[in-house]
Amino acid sequence: MTRLDLKKQAFALALTLTAPALAQAGNPLLPSGPDPWVAQKDGFYYYTNTLGDRIDLWKTTDMRKLSQAMRVTVWRAPVSGPHSFSIWAPELHFLDGKWYLYYSASERGHDDDAHRHVFVLENPSSDPTEGTWVDKGMLKTGYNGIDGTVFDHGGKRYFVYSAYVGDHSDLVIAPMTNPWTLSDKQVDIAAPTYEWEMQGGRKILEGPEFLAGPSGKVFLTYSASACWSDGYSLGLLTADAKADLTDPASWKKSPTPVFASANGVYAPGHNGFFQTPDGRHWLIYHANGGPDWKCTKRRAPRIQPFDFGPDGTPRFGAPVPDAKN
Repeated sequence: MTRLDLKKQAFALALTLTAPALAQAGNPLLPSGPDPWVAQKDGFYYYTNTLGDRIDLWKTTDMRKLSQAMRVTVWRAPVSGPHSFSIWAPELHFLDGKWYLYYSASERGHDDDAHRHVFVLENPSSDPTEGTWVDKGMLKTGYNGIDGTVFDHGGKRYFVYSAYVGDHSDLVIAPMTNPWTLSDKQVDIAAPTYEWEMQGGRKILEGPEFLAGPSGKVFLTYSASACWSDGYSLGLLTADAKADLTDPASWKKSPTPVFASANGVYAPGHNGFFQTPDGRHWLIYHANGGPDWKCTKRRAPRIQPFDFGPDGTPRFGAPVPDAKN
């Protein structure tokens, strides 16, 4: 073995030892934080999570110091109307020079699947913690549903959400004509088909999130099963770079979870992605610190780095043990 080979081996070992330590240092990032989300712009991370009656944004330059970040309430639910209750899963996106907040909500007094929809707010300020948020209304989805996300690929913009279809939740994709308008073409691309997607008495695919692979492949992670089950876990859909993303046949589903309960961390899911200045990819997700904690505010945000395999597929590994364990 040459000296160069030894150096490469040592560097690889250092990464293996350092990455978990970096993640473990602050997990969980906050004592509570279901449905965490991170957006990045101009050297800042903007974080948000489900709070139920409002949307707050945290602003920081170091995600591991999230508990020390500046925090601002940017929107509160109205006292009545279709988006007055159960404010869930906010996602912040910078699109066409403006900020947009997508969130799920229902109508007060009708907190059920039949009244859940995705809504969006707009802010022209360069800093989403400043300026005025304007209500752009409810997105006209083909089904009632939750957990809307947005991504650009191949010169097109897409919206994906978790749709209530009969007794289960599927993933539906639609091209967008602008950040608050969907095209008429809305296609169901994935339904629960495996036992691990049906834990907790519900057949659920939710929390879809886009990830661009280094080799051009397109990935959608999603959270499978009921959130109150310890079997809640991440699944993965894969499509080729030049595939028609509105064709269900373009998407291939992993037959097993790609991120599941382990190492004293339970029910990991509802993830997002971000990158640090060194180019490292990070997974953010919520999870419980004990078994059978159900789907409550005890779900807390955690982060850990991940990489991609030789074929360009993400390798998330297993949840890193919390610092307290």
